[in-house]
Amino acid sequence: AGLHFTPELFAALDAKGIERRFVTLHVGAGTFLPVKADDTADHKMHAETGSVSRETADALNAAKAKGGRIVAVGTTSLRLLESAAREDGTLLAWSGPTDIFITPGYRFRTADMLMTNFHLPRSTLFMLVSAFSGLETMRAAYAHAIENRYRFYSYGDASLLFRAETSDGQSLDKQAPGAPVHDKEFNG
Repeated sequence: AGLHFTPELFAALDAKGIERRFVTLHVGAGTFLPVKADDTADHKMHAETGSVSRETADALNAAKAKGGRIVAVGTTSLRLLESAAREDGTLLAWSGPTDIFITPGYRFRTADMLMTNFHLPRSTLFMLVSAFSGLETMRAAYAHAIENRYRFYSYGDASLLFRAETSDGQSLDKQAPGAPVHDKEFNG
């Protein structure tokens, strides 16, 4: 999803006062493999190494404390943020391997929104977005994407997803649509 961000788009975000922070995750090929187990509890998630700097953790915590929102760019970034978070959602400086496998029912602690591409069915990435925005929301979003010939995979179109519930368990379904955002500026 980060491939959609050009220097011009970064400049436009800067002009609007939208802050950005970076994390590091060394993505492995296992990210893109389909889940072959019939029961997701039997799936062994591959480990990837990453880090969240003290500066980034502090900046994101400060933004949340002021009522700001965190938009994770990419499922791998979201996995890393969740790995670096305490139970209360506070982000810590963190470095190491993560094999967190996020499926529906997972309680997110960090991001309020997720910008990501459209993923393959039966993939860990599709399970993560279904956990984030809800399975029915994702089914509707993917039906819309297919009907409108959106491009899938790493070099495809992006979507902006809203978290299905807040950290206190309140539903956002009526407040924020989970439909994909399709913007030609993101796609050249």
